Amino acid sequence: MAAGPDRGPDPGAGAGPPLRPPAHRVDPAARWLWALQGAVLAAVLAAAVVGLSLAVPADAPRWLDLLVAAARWLLVPVALVLVVVQPLWRFRVHRWEVTADAVYTLTGWLTRTWTLVPISRIQTVDVTRGVLQQLFGLSTVAVLTASSQGTVRVWHLEADVAQRVADDLAHRAEQVRDIAT
Repeated sequence: MAAGPDRGPDPGAGAGPPLRPPAHRVDPAARWLWALQGAVLAAVLAAAVVGLSLAVPADAPRWLDLLVAAARWLLVPVALVLVVVQPLWRFRVHRWEVTADAVYTLTGWLTRTWTLVPISRIQTVDVTRGVLQQLFGLSTVAVLTASSQGTVRVWHLEADVAQRVADDLAHRAEQVRDIAT
């Protein structure tokens, strides 16, 4: 595969699957889950700012008053980033795909992490549903390998999709082990 303006450089043609963004996005409900998580974090930050404001005595040094004022001033923009920007950006970035050879994931919102797990390296596949994920009908597929990197997770899939993906991966991994022995 040749390098091109839309595909970027070819990382070792013929040396394995090409690096490209995985094909599938996480479930759209993940945006609401991330927004809820951001709102909870924003509420904790707001409580900390209120606590700080109440703890500062009336005769506090000027620099401390300025620090509290800056914290109050930054609270709204930080909350907007956590509740609005972060979920939309993460939804745009997070992707996953299962091909005949590997499981691909792309995650993160400030730092992006690209992970490729060959089917032949899969040892165990689990489906988990956290409390908030259950609220939104989502699940996470955990792909465990013998690698030092440990577990690779495909986050926030619709529960039925996650179960089908996990069953498919477990079946394929078992077939690869049977062929190898």
